[in-house]
Amino acid sequence: MDITQILAFSKEHQASDVLLIAGNPPVVRVDGALKKLKGDSLTNQDIKSIIYAVMDDQQRTILEQALEIDFAVSFGEKSRFRVNAFYNRSGLGAVFRVVPMDIPSFEDLDLPPIFEKICEKKGGLVIVSGASGAGKSTTMACMLNHINETQAKHILTIEDPVEFIHQPQKSLVTQREIGQDTESYEKAVRSALFEDVNVLYLGQINDYKTAKLALQAAEAGILVFATIHAASSTKAVNRLIDSFPVEEKEMTRQLLSSVLEAVICQQLLPKKSGQGRMAAFEILIGTNAVKNLIKDGKTMQLQSVMQTSARFGMISMDLAVSDLEKYGVVETSSEKEIFAQAS
Repeated sequence: MDITQILAFSKEHQASDVLLIAGNPPVVRVDGALKKLKGDSLTNQDIKSIIYAVMDDQQRTILEQALEIDFAVSFGEKSRFRVNAFYNRSGLGAVFRVVPMDIPSFEDLDLPPIFEKICEKKGGLVIVSGASGAGKSTTMACMLNHINETQAKHILTIEDPVEFIHQPQKSLVTQREIGQDTESYEKAVRSALFEDVNVLYLGQINDYKTAKLALQAAEAGILVFATIHAASSTKAVNRLIDSFPVEEKEMTRQLLSSVLEAVICQQLLPKKSGQGRMAAFEILIGTNAVKNLIKDGKTMQLQSVMQTSARFGMISMDLAVSDLEKYGVVETSSEKEIFAQAS
């Protein structure tokens, strides 16, 4: 098996991921479900040959020393993957995640109208949250691409690794990859404050230093987009605050309340047609009421605000899913239950 066969597998099965683990045949994830492909089980040497063929010398050294690595790789103009290679008890393993080469539009993703208004903000913080594999990167790429197509801005992305490639259109786009173009998120964000940036995208806020710099960049007037792994908008807000030491939480709530523009949480649901998945979006907008709750440490009340503030573009996840069920886009809860019982 070689990389060309991996490409063929992903395209043939419309997979989002290809998993290669020694002792198992290749596995693909299609519409959220894993499917083993027919064929011989892969050996450790098979996987090593596949992985090493797409890495450079520096990446191979990192894998051998750190025992894991994230990187992205392109094959021509039509195929790009985010790759995580790692050692496990069976030897080497790898997950190839498909990165679409064509960035989807608002219409392609059926994004609510409030997304366009969010992209028009002059500064502040916008968080996109959800579970791993929920489509956060795709939604973020769509929003950045919309800004790129419609506004004359300087967009800077800091990612580990760079996933979607943005070609400059109305905007100037600079993309930096951790380990290749900069040593760390922290150093790159500090540098961004002096690079005449209008829009900053952080691939992920995953530590205190990055969170603090993201808030400072938003306070400086930059429109900051960032992803956080969290199951709801409220949990995303709490996770950001909780990344700070106890003695800084009060200051963090004050700063976050002053710069927050929106928190989006998403999940992917199987379409009723059985073909593909549809994103449901929970949307929290940084209104005065929301900012006051965050400032006062009353984040548990954010859920009720979303349920009663549709006029501002807000919606809870329960209602978002209910709307998709009502319009026949995804299976209803009762249909899922019947299907599960039949299985």
